[in-house]
Amino acid sequence: MKNNRICELLGIKYPIIQAGMIWCSGWQLASAVSNVGGLGVIGSGSMYPHILDEQLTKCKAATKNPFAVNVPLLYPDIDKLIDIIIQHDVKVVFTSAGNPNTWTSKLKSHDIKVVHVVSNSKFALKAQAAGVDAVVAEGFEAGGHNGREETTTMCLIPIIKGAVDIPVIAAGGIGSGRTMMAAFALGAEAVQIGSRFVVSEESSAHPNFKQKLLETKEGDTTLTLKSITPVRLIKNAFYEQVREAQERGADNNELIRILGRARAKKGMFEGDMEQGELEIGQVSASFKKIQPAADIVVEIWQEFIETKKQLAELDTDI
Repeated sequence: MKNNRICELLGIKYPIIQAGMIWCSGWQLASAVSNVGGLGVIGSGSMYPHILDEQLTKCKAATKNPFAVNVPLLYPDIDKLIDIIIQHDVKVVFTSAGNPNTWTSKLKSHDIKVVHVVSNSKFALKAQAAGVDAVVAEGFEAGGHNGREETTTMCLIPIIKGAVDIPVIAAGGIGSGRTMMAAFALGAEAVQIGSRFVVSEESSAHPNFKQKLLETKEGDTTLTLKSITPVRLIKNAFYEQVREAQERGADNNELIRILGRARAKKGMFEGDMEQGELEIGQVSASFKKIQPAADIVVEIWQEFIETKKQLAELDTDI
């Protein structure tokens, strides 16, 4: 895309970025998105260091185009993950769920482009001051870990666009060319899409989870666990256990015990639709089918271009 700062910054054809979702975003998905001209992202949040090492080796063999790694800073072994990313000469890193000051300077000293995910203008300004190259403005419609403010994407993008000078990437509730165009109208220069790619053929999500998403309707997801780390989940037996505990005033220690270890893996990767943590965005209510990732990128881009033409044809007489 001509005259687009994100495409120029990241070396990609289309300003469409696949989010690095835990348990769903391995090398197969990342390389498929990158090969068609978007930016594929490996989600390292669910990976031990040696697993990330293997994933990067396979991704480099599967695509010659740029790809990125998402690093949620709240997880352990971040220093080891960063070292592996540097060793593999990865050119782009998306950081999230933590302070961008911690790793941005080290990454940039190795000529790595850094993008940080934010949910409000305060953190966007902090990320810009830390030296990141762009920010992802993620509204609370998004799946996974989210902002406590519950600011919608439509409200958030123009606020952050007005606060920073660096490019803004929109995320949260975007899964089509029409919603991509809406994000651009609000000031975004690219979109980051997670949920739509979970139902791609190359996603490492369990088939049970993919099928569950095709059955999801409006209102089937909710933002919860706000006192620990806010996360948008599909309502299931695990969610009901959390909801009941919160309603009777359970403290954070009890909520952490209920959450336990590997709850997201149990749901999204191993396929337990009742006792697993099922992270997904509100846009999942619009999913109709499982597709190759390349088809998803092309479909979104073509719809974006068609929507642009339709808007240009509107009668603007007052």
